[in-house]
Amino acid sequence: MSSIFTPIALAAAIYSTAAEAQDTTGLTAEPQIVTGKFLTATEVKPVLNATQANWVAVREYDGQDLVYVTHLWAWRCGLLQMEVAINEGEYEIWDMPKCHADEGSPGAIKSGDGTPYRSFELGSVQNIKVRLVYDDLTTAEAVFERAAIMTP
Repeated sequence: MSSIFTPIALAAAIYSTAAEAQDTTGLTAEPQIVTGKFLTATEVKPVLNATQANWVAVREYDGQDLVYVTHLWAWRCGLLQMEVAINEGEYEIWDMPKCHADEGSPGAIKSGDGTPYRSFELGSVQNIKVRLVYDDLTTAEAVFERAAIMTP
């Protein structure tokens, strides 16, 4: 019986909204040439839509809440911008490393790319909103509740 309620609870905790009019001033759409290397919005948008539940995660570690964006970093090659809001706060642009477009794994996270998480006070992160700007200037937005995205 719990297998029936798990997807329902997850769906209630994670929902997508039509992205508000997002300011894309200064951003330029990139050509959508399909290469099979997942470098453009045309290629990564279906993957990110299908895996939206994995966009972010919260982990309690060493007396802190860590908010991870590892999944988005792995599919960053088709993104121009990622904005995150914690607990109904204002959106903030979170930097992503450059796409390694000339390599076999362009979305790989390398040691020089930085860390795909930020630290917050333990127990303080209750919900996370994420807005994405794809490299074709389309947008996506989702809201995640803590209980649905906690990792061990």
